[in-house]
Amino acid sequence: MNKKKLALIIGGIVLLIIVYSFFGQSNNENVLLTTKVVKGTFLDEVIISGEAQSTSSKEINGPINARRFNIYQLKIQDLVAEGTVVKKGDYIGKLDASEVNSKINDAQLNLESAESKYTQQQLDTTLTLKQERTAIKDLLFNIEENQLELKRSIYEPPATIRQLEIKIEKFERDLKEKKEDYSIKKRQANAKMIEVGTEVSKIKKQIEQLTDLQKEFTVYSEDDGMVTYVKDWNGTKKKVGATISPWEPALASLPDLSKMESKTYSNEIDIRKIKKDLKVKIGFDAFPDIEISGIVTDVANVGENKRGSDIKLFQVLIKLNEKNKNIRPGMTTSNRILTHQENNVLMVPLEAIFSKDSISYTYVKSGYSVEKKQVELGLANNEVVIIEKGLKENDVVYLTAPTDMEEKSITPLK
Repeated sequence: MNKKKLALIIGGIVLLIIVYSFFGQSNNENVLLTTKVVKGTFLDEVIISGEAQSTSSKEINGPINARRFNIYQLKIQDLVAEGTVVKKGDYIGKLDASEVNSKINDAQLNLESAESKYTQQQLDTTLTLKQERTAIKDLLFNIEENQLELKRSIYEPPATIRQLEIKIEKFERDLKEKKEDYSIKKRQANAKMIEVGTEVSKIKKQIEQLTDLQKEFTVYSEDDGMVTYVKDWNGTKKKVGATISPWEPALASLPDLSKMESKTYSNEIDIRKIKKDLKVKIGFDAFPDIEISGIVTDVANVGENKRGSDIKLFQVLIKLNEKNKNIRPGMTTSNRILTHQENNVLMVPLEAIFSKDSISYTYVKSGYSVEKKQVELGLANNEVVIIEKGLKENDVVYLTAPTDMEEKSITPLK
């Protein structure tokens, strides 16, 4: 092998070593992700999901007078689908009317019995008063007969005449008593007829009221709108098979879609940041392209436990400032509540911050080397943190720790 050929081989090997070293180092640097320190607006947001609902709605109620007839539980037998658009007078649903039907049947039987008593009393009264009138007529005939006999007895002995006079006086006395008795019995009969007649009227009125109540078991809309199911005390929606009561008669509602809000719940940590009148951006899972501005209108002072959990949650109500025909009650919302904002501040991702012995620092690219620099931090959100001191705009910082830098000293703040 001549010298020229040997030199070419050695040169090729050196070139390969240089190329490998260059690209090997480059690939290693590519693994270490970096980012620049940026200046901009820092937003601290609380992000919580919620549910869209109307702030104003008309309830669609079942019978509210059922309690008068001792009917306290009304089962929903049929109900139009949630989201159905209805006009005034349209069918909404039907309640199980078996209990009111049973009461109507019982009232009908009671009416038949009362009417039978009324007829019997009427017959008894007619018979009794007829007997009394007959007795009065008999006494009048007796008096008239004895008076005629008295006229023919003017030539009879005084004792005979006196005996006839006494007999006439007795009949007249009996007649007076019989007339008084007849008057009393007639009043008694009238009172009894009024009593049984009142019972008949009372039952008839009850049947009429029960029939009117029965009609209310088929529910119709009292206005135009979109049907929304109402929630029970435990948060579940009332649907077919659920029950309503005279105290909570609503089985659905017609929300005013022009007045919407997002009802959500915050945990104990975030609720400290949320105040009334804070601005909110509201998104919707069903429509990812829709975002509506809103404002916090109410923050609960007292927490409540969700079912199956001991965690305290606080209700937060957010008013939607804009209208959108696609938004419906019950839709899941994503609420970004702006709790704090700072303009013209330096920021880096949270991944760029490291700590040791309560000292925060970053790995900063300085030419072809890396420097560990202490930084003073400001507020942070879920993504970035404010840099108060230690860095300047456009500094390049590492998002992962470079190798062999663990023991390198930290450059303190000036």
